[in-house]
Amino acid sequence: MIDAFFIAGTDTDVGKTVASKAILNALANKGLSTIGYKPVAAGSEKTAEGFRNSDALHLQNVATVDVVYQDVNPYALELPASPHIAAKNEQVEIEYSVLSEKLAQHKRNADIVLVEGAGGWRVPVSDSDCLSSWVQQEKLPVVLVVGIKLGCLSHAMLTFDAIKADGLQVVGWVANRVNPGTEHYAEIIDMLEQKIDAPKLGEIPYVPSVKRKELGKYINVEPLLSA
Repeated sequence: MIDAFFIAGTDTDVGKTVASKAILNALANKGLSTIGYKPVAAGSEKTAEGFRNSDALHLQNVATVDVVYQDVNPYALELPASPHIAAKNEQVEIEYSVLSEKLAQHKRNADIVLVEGAGGWRVPVSDSDCLSSWVQQEKLPVVLVVGIKLGCLSHAMLTFDAIKADGLQVVGWVANRVNPGTEHYAEIIDMLEQKIDAPKLGEIPYVPSVKRKELGKYINVEPLLSA
């Protein structure tokens, strides 16, 4: 059984955290110990304990293994911008060695580590590097999250092709309905099933305050456990 997966989105605001929470819920329902890991997060708020990112907090709270925040999200950047811009603004260098050290630590402490990306697949973390290069380095299998909305077909196919071109395996994908008014939903799902050569793990419907819900019922994790 694979012990870590990377959650990639076709873009920003497509529901990576929603899908991550759903998968973590479903894995916990199988009796597996889990850790949610958000290596890099831009758009963090200052608190008495330090900078905190809401998505990373959701991952921390839904995981079955208790992990201190700094290990869930080693790079909590304040500026709500591309990570490379936020890091430069805050004079922070995002080091792959730190990301890998935390990942190895999490793998020792849980059955499965779910690593959530930031933005889309080619999100830059410096002037020369993208987060996807670190995912390549770690050879992480990828779960693709598609936010179902106008334009998602092109984004999904381009992202899938880029992940495969980087030599990584897409082990599943999740449809997240970000817009309840999106027309031709069934036809979009049908096209995605044809074009993405990986099992569909589930469809998450549009739900108000979705990040506060138990979402495991929408996800079938068996393809991940047998990957």
